[in-house]
Amino acid sequence: MPLRNARRTRAVLAVFALCAIMASGCDKLMHDQPRYKPFRPSAFFADGMSARPAVAGTIAQGTLHDGDPVFTGEQDGQLVPVMPVPLTPELLKRGQERFNVYCAPCHGATGEGNGMIVRRGFPAPPSYHIDRLRSAPDGHFFSVITNGFGRMYEYGTRVPVADRWAIIAYIRALQVSQHATLADVPADEQAKLNTGTAQ
Repeated sequence: MPLRNARRTRAVLAVFALCAIMASGCDKLMHDQPRYKPFRPSAFFADGMSARPAVAGTIAQGTLHDGDPVFTGEQDGQLVPVMPVPLTPELLKRGQERFNVYCAPCHGATGEGNGMIVRRGFPAPPSYHIDRLRSAPDGHFFSVITNGFGRMYEYGTRVPVADRWAIIAYIRALQVSQHATLADVPADEQAKLNTGTAQ
């Protein structure tokens, strides 16, 4: 038994000694090495700034979508006329949810430009139901959401690409809801409307 305790004690002491040797290798100079604090000036660089800008043309990994209309809203240098993603009930539902979060405070629940922010005194955005926006290509809305326009700031850093297209789908649904005619309803549904059996 005493031999076993002696071995255990030696093992503990050896581990302790090894830790002490490793700790002594850590020099405070590593902690206190010369460096610039964020936004501090620098005499080393000609522009006087310590923070260096990204090299021109730098693209973050995974973000090169050059020429892909899903990510740019453009095709061959022109705004896409229609969404380059499939229109589904799930997309519309997601668009309604995201619209209510990001757009309705200014644009209002129906897109008339009378949201709560406007009612509190901020300038009103244009209604989605004016001819100019009803005839605008879908790529226009993508560009505005991504880059901002007029008083509207950009949402490209806040709203993911898929959600931008979902919002655009919902905006189009709002526009149809305010300007649809009986002729826009499929014939079998028109019959139900005429007989009062439409759900």
